[in-house]
Amino acid sequence: MEAAQEAPDRPPLDVNALSDEAFLSANGIPRLTIVESTGSTNADLLRGVTEDPSAYPDLTVLTAEYQSAARGRLDRRWEAPAGSAVSVSLVLRPVNADGRPLPTQSYSWLSLLAALALREALLETAGIPAELKWPNDVLVRGRKIAGILAQMGPMQGGAVPPVVLGTGLNVTLTEAELPVPTATSVLLEQPTSVDRTGLLKSYLSRFATLYRSFCNADGDPAAGMAGGPSLHKRIEHVLTTLGKQVRAQLPGDHEIIGHATRLDDYGSLMVVDAGGHEHVVTAGDVVHLRPWTPPGQDSGHESGYA
Repeated sequence: MEAAQEAPDRPPLDVNALSDEAFLSANGIPRLTIVESTGSTNADLLRGVTEDPSAYPDLTVLTAEYQSAARGRLDRRWEAPAGSAVSVSLVLRPVNADGRPLPTQSYSWLSLLAALALREALLETAGIPAELKWPNDVLVRGRKIAGILAQMGPMQGGAVPPVVLGTGLNVTLTEAELPVPTATSVLLEQPTSVDRTGLLKSYLSRFATLYRSFCNADGDPAAGMAGGPSLHKRIEHVLTTLGKQVRAQLPGDHEIIGHATRLDDYGSLMVVDAGGHEHVVTAGDVVHLRPWTPPGQDSGHESGYA
């Protein structure tokens, strides 16, 4: 029997590095706050943009050493030991270079854009290759290392509603501390670094670059970004969901079984059933998305989609 893995040293985030004026201004971050403990960074920012909208401009950042009431999609609870994760939320008020608001139907791409930025940060900072699982997870070897949650803020005075985008990345969780067996952490993936400050800075920088390109393209996922392929192409390239047989569970005990073929213009998953009919599965509707294997065939890597 293997000995239990000891909890690693968990130094606090480097306040000086994160509040460095050159870093913040280079990425267009007007305000970055670090708190020791809170219930949920997303809930805090949603409350803030409701009570005092002017105090929470675009790309306001809140990060916490510990969250006691963090929630994921569909109100799922999760918790990590203090100092073991990157828990960060941003206020987004998407407008183009001329100040024109993006159409709200483009908001569905923001979680995928964040997942792509985090994938790049993991590779750059920790040397870990990751993939995306639609609609909002980052996986390493089929195991979940991070989840992302976008929540719409209130519509006020006819203005376009803000989005609060939260990200939770498992950094130094040991096997025993993982919330479910199908999860993983940076520590468990032979990383070149487990520096949370470095991971957070890289994520925020990469997110800001992609986000600005997306906004300046008026939220068009088919437009080229930052001198390279479109957001749509970049995400499809690293989306492990595509090409798989999946079972999409929907509200009311409905389900769609078929082949996940592509993303549409709104970031929804297109699934072709056995009869050749194409179904649109939206992130807001899907309860679970899991691999599906026809009876009598090998089940393959079920755990990666739990």
